[in-house]
Formats: sequence, structure tokens, C-alpha cells
Amino acid sequence: MKKCVPCNSKDMRPMPEQTAHELHKHVQDWNMLNEDGCMKLQRVWKVKSFTKGLDFFQLVADIAEAEGHHPDLHLVGWNNAKIEIWTHAVGGLTENDFILAAKINSLKVEHLLRNKTRLEPGSTVDKFSE
Repeated sequence: MKKCVPCNSKDMRPMPEQTAHELHKHVQDWNMLNEDGCMKLQRVWKVKSFTKGLDFFQLVADIAEAEGHHPDLHLVGWNNAKIEIWTHAVGGLTENDFILAAKINSLKVEHLLRNKTRLEPGSTVDKFSE
């Protein structure tokens, strides 16, 4: 599996939207969002409890540290673990974001998640809040 590369080059730019859509095919569980012109990847998992959400985020943090690429983590409504990924340094998506999403997808986290925890692309946290 590929590894994230440092994004400290002043020449680095967000990838074109068409390229992002091509790479999105490899991480289809993630939603691709455009927030004020900034493309992002977002995914939500429903965890069993608040503490299971924190355990999940620790697993994600371990990958993020190893890759040197850090997502935004949100524990919403006590049991909705939401992750947003984009390359902050360029204000959009780069290949690193898709690499990180794929590595997060490979985590063995079933023991932390509620049954039927996968939210369909386009679903919102509010729809599933209890």
C-alpha cells in the first residue's frame, strides 16, 4: 500500500476534481464534499459508545501519525464518529487523502461499531442520531 508523502512543497496544488472522482472509486465508502471550493473526503461510523468512539479515533490517530497526515476527527451526538480528510496545506484533496482513507478503511474496527453501522454515501449524522 502506498504511503503519504510530505506536502511541504510550495508547488503542490489540490488535484483537479476529475482526478479526485477517479480516485474516489477506490474509497467509495467515503463521501466527497465541496465546502466553499475545498474538496474533502468524509465518512461517518456509528460506534457502540462514547468510549468506543475514542478507541476508534486512537486507531485512526496511530495511522495518521505513521503517515504524517492528520484528518479532522469529530465525535458527534456521543456515538457518531465522523472523519474529514483533506490536505490543509493546499486547501483541497491530494493523493495523500485517498491513501489515508484507504488505510482507515483497512482498520479492523467491527468490535467498536454498532450493527448496521455503515452509513450510505450522502447520509448525514443527524439522520442517524439517537
